[in-house]
Amino acid sequence: MSTKAEVTDESARAALTAFYRAMSQRDMRLFRSVVTPDWQYIPPSSGAASGPDSMIPVFADLSSAIPDMDITILDVLVHGNKVAVRARVTGTHSGPLMGIAPTSRPIDFAIHSFHELRRDRIAKTWHLEDWLDVFRQVGELPSNLPRT
Repeated sequence: MSTKAEVTDESARAALTAFYRAMSQRDMRLFRSVVTPDWQYIPPSSGAASGPDSMIPVFADLSSAIPDMDITILDVLVHGNKVAVRARVTGTHSGPLMGIAPTSRPIDFAIHSFHELRRDRIAKTWHLEDWLDVFRQVGELPSNLPRT
């Protein structure tokens, strides 16, 4: 187990740069190299897989929905072995996204993440995307959202 002293700004930024490049490029090989084998994603993605393999269906969905997706890191704050990230996702809604038919509209939304590092690898990620802004930009809500 890592101590806080083992995570430097430089090692954190290197891990995060690789993590978000793997996400943008949907590169499972790179992704597995930057997260621990027991990596946790909170909230968990749907499906039975755990660890890095839990992202396989997410990467497949994103490849279809936003094939030109790019993630730009805007801010990184390192505190001990925890890292906060504010980033921007851009791309074109080119395939089905959460049940919404492709609109060919550009999308641009915020993500916020907190990561826990173990040495130079990411062991846990708490992640929040601004999907409401995406739905506003494409002009539609997913049909499977609960309505009260």
